[in-house]
Amino acid sequence: MGSITFNHVYKHYKGEARPAVNDFHLSIEEGEFLVLVGPSGCGKSTTLRMLAGLEEISEGDLYIDEKYVNYLSPKDRDIAMVFQNYALYPNLSVYENIALGLKLRKTAKHDIELRVNRVAKILEISHLLERKPNQLSGGQKQRVALGRAIAREPQVFLMDEPLSNLDAKLRAQTRAEIIKLQSELKRTTVYVTHDQVEAMTMGTRIVVMKDGVIQQVAPPRALYEQPANLFVAGFIGSPQMNFIQGSVTREDGYFYFVNKRLKLPVPEHHYPNFNRDRNGISFIMGVRPEHVFLKADTGTEEEGWIRCEVEMTEITGADSYVYVRLGEQTVIVRTDPDRFYRKDDKLLVSFSMNKVHFFDEQSGDSVALRGDAK
Repeated sequence: MGSITFNHVYKHYKGEARPAVNDFHLSIEEGEFLVLVGPSGCGKSTTLRMLAGLEEISEGDLYIDEKYVNYLSPKDRDIAMVFQNYALYPNLSVYENIALGLKLRKTAKHDIELRVNRVAKILEISHLLERKPNQLSGGQKQRVALGRAIAREPQVFLMDEPLSNLDAKLRAQTRAEIIKLQSELKRTTVYVTHDQVEAMTMGTRIVVMKDGVIQQVAPPRALYEQPANLFVAGFIGSPQMNFIQGSVTREDGYFYFVNKRLKLPVPEHHYPNFNRDRNGISFIMGVRPEHVFLKADTGTEEEGWIRCEVEMTEITGADSYVYVRLGEQTVIVRTDPDRFYRKDDKLLVSFSMNKVHFFDEQSGDSVALRGDAK
C-alpha cells in the first residue's frame, strides 16, 4: 500500500506563461522516502499539493495504489500532511489536536485514546498532552503536528518544509526523528524542502526540480557523484561545485581540457564522450572542493600544478574552505582546518582529474550522461 504514480502531470495557472509543474512523470514505490528539492518557485510544493488534492491537476493522471485520484477530495485519498507552520488549533490541547482527525473520521473513542497515547510515546510528548500549543516550543509543536499525521495511519505522509521554522539544532534533531519514524512505520513519504542538506540526509531518492521541470531523480550518493547537468551539480553540495570554462582539444591521440591558464589531461574514461566532431568545442569542467588540492609555491614549474593566490579562508570547524584566484576564476578548496592561509598567499593548486565532471556549455548537460557519445 502507498505506491504513487504521476503520469505526465502538468499544472497551469491562468496568466502564467509557463506551467508551474511541467510534465512531471514519476513512480514512487511503497514505503519509499522521496524528497522533492529545488529553489523557491520550482514547483515542488505545487506537486505535493496536487498529490494531496489541494490543487487541481491541469493535465495528466495521478494514481495512489493504482487508483485514479485526480478528482478525489483530500479526505478520500488516505494521506496525511504536515505543514511548515504546524497548523495546530490554539484552543485545543495537544491530545485534542492529535485526536482531531480521528474524531472527524468517527473513530471509536477507545481507539482514539490508544492511538494518541501510542503516538505520544513514540514522539516522547506524553507529558505534554494536556498543554495548549502556546505553551510549547517550536520543536514540540512540530512533534505534535507529526503526531497528528501519524495517528491517522495513512498510506502516504506528505511533508511540506516541516523543519524550516526550527533553529539549526532543532532541525537536525527533528530530521533524525523523522528518519527514524519513517524507518519504523515504513509508510510512503513525500517530503518537500529547499535545503539540499535535508534532501541528501533524508531521502532514499531525491527529485531535483527547476522551473517546474524534473532535472534528475536519483539516490543521494548518485546525485552527488553523477549530476545530470550544471544545475544539479551546482545545487547539490555545499559549498557548491567549482565550474571552470574551457575547451577540450585532441593532440596526438590524447584529450586535454584547456583555457588561458590551464592545460589538463582528460582521463581516459572520458574519451568516449569527446568525439572528433566536437574537438575544440566549449565545455565546462566541474570539480568539487574536496577534489582540489593546495601546496606551497616553491617557485619552480611543476606538472599538473598551477599558481594561484588566496582570496579568503572560511573555517567551519571540521573543515576549512580556501577561496583561491586562478586568473579570473575563483576556485574553492576544502582543506585541513589545521592549515591556515592568509589573503594574497601564493600557492599551487591541482585537480583530481579522475573526479572531474564535464558539461556541454551550450546545453548544460553532463557529457557522461548525455547518451550520444560516439
